[in-house]
Amino acid sequence: MTEQTKKPNRTEREAAWEILLDMDRNGRLSSQALEDGLRKIQFEEKGYRAFISRLVEGTTEYRLQLDAVLDRYARMPMKKQKPKVRCLLRMSVYQMLYMDSVPDRAIIHEAGQLMRSHHLEGLQGVVNGILRNVQRGKEDGTVEQIISSSPSIRYSTPEWLCRRLEEEYGAEQAKRILAASFTERPLTVRCNCRKQTPEELLRLLTEAGVKAKAGILSGSALQIEEVDFVRRLPGYRDGRFSVQDESSMCTVEALELSEGEKVLDVCSAPGGKACYAAELGAVVTARDLTEDKTDRIRENAERLELSMNIEVQDALELREEDREAYDVVIADVPCSGLGVMGRKNDIKYHVTPEGITDLAAQGQRILDMAEKYVRPGGKLLFSTCTILEEENGKAKERFLADHPGYIVKQEKQFLQGVDPCDGFYFCLMEKKR
Repeated sequence: MTEQTKKPNRTEREAAWEILLDMDRNGRLSSQALEDGLRKIQFEEKGYRAFISRLVEGTTEYRLQLDAVLDRYARMPMKKQKPKVRCLLRMSVYQMLYMDSVPDRAIIHEAGQLMRSHHLEGLQGVVNGILRNVQRGKEDGTVEQIISSSPSIRYSTPEWLCRRLEEEYGAEQAKRILAASFTERPLTVRCNCRKQTPEELLRLLTEAGVKAKAGILSGSALQIEEVDFVRRLPGYRDGRFSVQDESSMCTVEALELSEGEKVLDVCSAPGGKACYAAELGAVVTARDLTEDKTDRIRENAERLELSMNIEVQDALELREEDREAYDVVIADVPCSGLGVMGRKNDIKYHVTPEGITDLAAQGQRILDMAEKYVRPGGKLLFSTCTILEEENGKAKERFLADHPGYIVKQEKQFLQGVDPCDGFYFCLMEKKR
């Protein structure tokens, strides 16, 4: 899309500004705010939606870096600026640094237009001056010096988290993990092999003009590029595929399920692993804490035309009649989500060391309860979408110390930037007879 494209009455920049303002004022995650904002806007042109999404997601992803740059040129730190000014400055500087197709002068002009349309003329001169100083700093190399001053600013990640990753993986590996968050990756989908083969699905998509290719880690995976609306892809509505990362697919495949095996997924929503297990022939019970969550599982299962038992159940409460009743129990426990920083671009700002410790303890309690449902000789699958040892390896060691009747059959830590997938951990354990 170019600057000359005919614009609707409400510009795409204003729409992005209001979504960012919603996040700033109400503490909402970008995925929620963006989904709601795009639904309200209903732009018909595909380019507008893509522009808004990139501007919101990019501004969010680079927020810490943008604030470091702006704090150099603004008299008042970003955290003390008025929300409207703060959000406008951030998204303007993001465009200046990362959207080369838009000239800086046009970005500064549009910022002024937005200020006037929202009756902020009194602050227009301040905003204009800051942006022009950033423009000069970009030209003379000062901005690049600011960005390069530390890994925290370079990768727009809290300093404590950068140190934590360096301690666990070393400086170079930590940089690869952080850099991967800013690398655009294709959407990965899982073929529903009860409806067609992956080759048939690939042919369906490519014949419809979709850029798709076979996955890397799983034979059931396809990678799709340049996706605007997943729901509009051919085959989605009639359940030919589901969105799922290959790391998660590999986790289910490690179970080597047989037709008719009884599987319980205790923290199932939105149901990706449970649905894959059902596609592989297992008899699946999927549970989660609330009706909202089980409704999401049910929606996916119905679209895929899969039969499974879906129940509201707290994973920390034992259902006594199901003790030792399952061949396989899946415990994908709550975690910090740091393995999917690239897909959930503001998760790194909400995580704290104390929160990680609390999540690890909660996951431990869920795992302790989940094992009670495993029959002797059955399997327990412990998994998370994080990359921190406290939530993964150390949690596994604590579990084995408390439950010596289990042995590890397979364990894997996927790392974004190292493996061709999201960061993910699983440990498959077997209960001794």
